[in-house]
Amino acid sequence: MAIRWMSAFWDFPADAFEAGTTFWLEVTDANLSEPRGVNNEFAALTPREGHSCLWVQRLQSGEGGNHLDLHADDVAAEAARAESLGAGVVRKGEGLIALRSPGGFPFCIVAYDGETAIPAPVTWPGGQRSIADQICIDIPAQVYGSERDFWVAFSGRRPRPSDSPEFERLERPPGMPLEILLQRRDEAEFDDPVSAHIDLATSDLEAETLRHSELGAVPIERFEHWQVLHDPTGLEYCITDRAPRPVA
Repeated sequence: MAIRWMSAFWDFPADAFEAGTTFWLEVTDANLSEPRGVNNEFAALTPREGHSCLWVQRLQSGEGGNHLDLHADDVAAEAARAESLGAGVVRKGEGLIALRSPGGFPFCIVAYDGETAIPAPVTWPGGQRSIADQICIDIPAQVYGSERDFWVAFSGRRPRPSDSPEFERLERPPGMPLEILLQRRDEAEFDDPVSAHIDLATSDLEAETLRHSELGAVPIERFEHWQVLHDPTGLEYCITDRAPRPVA
C-alpha cells in the first residue's frame, strides 16, 4: 500500500490558533502533543486510544482552512506519482513535500511513522458517541470531474455514489483512520479553489450539536442528516449522523 496513514489539519492564523486549538481539543477529548516544525507550528491532537490523525497548524500568514497529510514510506515517489496525475509541488522540506491538487487543494506527502491504531469514538456524559473521522473535499462544479479523477487515482479508493447527487464517497480501506467525501459545489464562483472541511460522526446529532454550541461553536444550517457549524475561529465543519465507529 503506497499510502499508509492519513492526517487532517486545522490551519489557523496566529491570532486564532489558541482559540481554535482549545475548541478542538475539547470537542475530541484529546491532549496536545509537544509542538513540532521549524517554528513549532505543528501539534497533534493525541487521542486517549489510538494514534494521532488530527493536527493543528499555526499559520505564519494567510487565511485559515483545512488540509490533508498522506503518510507514505517513500515520500519522493508518492509526490512524483501525484505530479504525474496533475498535482503541483509547492515546497519540499525534511520528511515532507507540500503539493496542490489540480484544483488547488493543499496536501502534503509525509514520512510514515508506524501509525496503525485507529482512534476510538468518545462517549460523552449525554450518552452520545462521536469522532472526527472524515475530510470532505469541497470541489467547485466546473472542476469536479478532473479533481474527482485525481483523488480516485491517487488515493486508490473506489468511488461510491451517495443518495445525495452532490456527494461521492471514496471507499475507506481497513486500517485508515479517515473517510474521504467529495462534494460538488454548484454555487461556487468560477475561480474558487478546491477546499475542504472536517466532519464528525455521531450517534445523536441533536445532543452533539448542543455540546458543540456550549463549547463555542455556531450552528449555521441544518439538513436531514447533518448540521453545518462554524468553530470559534470561523472555520466551517459538519456533524453528521453517520455511525461513529472505527474500521478495523
